[in-house]
Amino acid sequence: MNLEKLKNKAKDLRIKTFNAFIEKGEAHLGGSFSMIETLLTIYEIIMSKNDKFILSKAHASFPLCILLRDKGLNPKIKTHLEIDSKNGIHCTTGSLGHGLPISTGMAFARKKQKVKGKIFVMISDGECQEGTTWESILIATKHRLDNLVIVVDYNKIQALSKLKDALPLDNLNNKFNAFNCNTIEINNGHSFKDLIKGFKKIKNIGKPSVVIIHTTKGKGIKEFENDPVWHARQLKGSEIDVGKKRLGIK
Repeated sequence: MNLEKLKNKAKDLRIKTFNAFIEKGEAHLGGSFSMIETLLTIYEIIMSKNDKFILSKAHASFPLCILLRDKGLNPKIKTHLEIDSKNGIHCTTGSLGHGLPISTGMAFARKKQKVKGKIFVMISDGECQEGTTWESILIATKHRLDNLVIVVDYNKIQALSKLKDALPLDNLNNKFNAFNCNTIEINNGHSFKDLIKGFKKIKNIGKPSVVIIHTTKGKGIKEFENDPVWHARQLKGSEIDVGKKRLGIK
């Protein structure tokens, strides 16, 4: 798939997600829009048929569910996810700090059973403040789980504050390297070219891979970008008009 097709898919997924926010009367717009290019890169370019994807930051589940529906599956579109493996939801997630421990267990089981395929898990940067995150990585490196790929949506906003104001998470690359991970950093998480190049650096070298992706919360609607208020907020009134104009919705 060429880059132009991927860009068109990203635009389409943003529009469908925005419309779903209006229809459902709820929106975790910021974290949903920050990860759209990453989701598409993983599903359209990187993952093989034996791989599984877990969305730990499942408050931002709308674009994942819509993407899976576009692929012919039928997951329920909802905030937070309940396991529905036949429709591509392999884990119940939403309570932050849970997706990575479960994914680590899945990867460990595959290693022991010699089952092919990787486990991709997307976590939020706020989840990197959870103790379970670092406990899981200790286990993953101890057991050389190179079939585990941890994707960090590093948009630098958690809930209603910026990371630097709540609990700073500087030098994430160094932190993961200190835990003996194969750490990859992508500075533009909305460039498909950069994303594909970064994900191609994942290696089977006896350690888990961590892909730290710098993103913009609310990407695609300039008026909403990098504003913590859009972590969770219902769209209404003139905000809907602003969003439609930016996304090209007639």
